[in-house]
Amino acid sequence: MKFNELVVAKSKKKIRVGRGISAGRGKTAGRGTKGQKSRTGSSAKPGFSGGQNPLMQQLPKLPGFKSHIIKAENVSTAQLNSLKAAIVDTTVLHDNGLISSPYVKVKLLFAGEVTKKLTVKLPLASQKAIETIEANGGIFEKVDRLARPTTKQ
Repeated sequence: MKFNELVVAKSKKKIRVGRGISAGRGKTAGRGTKGQKSRTGSSAKPGFSGGQNPLMQQLPKLPGFKSHIIKAENVSTAQLNSLKAAIVDTTVLHDNGLISSPYVKVKLLFAGEVTKKLTVKLPLASQKAIETIEANGGIFEKVDRLARPTTKQ
């Protein structure tokens, strides 16, 4: 089928409204009587609530809106010196009380030198912290955040 071969049905004739009572659509022309919607050029903006504060402006004022972005818990490079394990990951940090849970997002930040040779496996780390670990002969591996175990019933 080609565009120039299309057979288009003739469109239905538009009804001319507001042309007197004998036309069948005269006087109010199907708009009811009076009011904002009966006037020409009237169209309320989307969300307009008749002068009341629109719903989309009310919502942020309601309590209970929280960000669903998971905040990273910070661990400093100086805190790694107190750990006895050679491989540092979220479970080791949780066991030593440096983070609240082994399943949280953790970021290693530079604050003090590292005195041990460590293998660090964390989701996030600052560039300076990585340089500090590698300068001491250690290794930094970027790993995904540990997923919480699911319980099937």
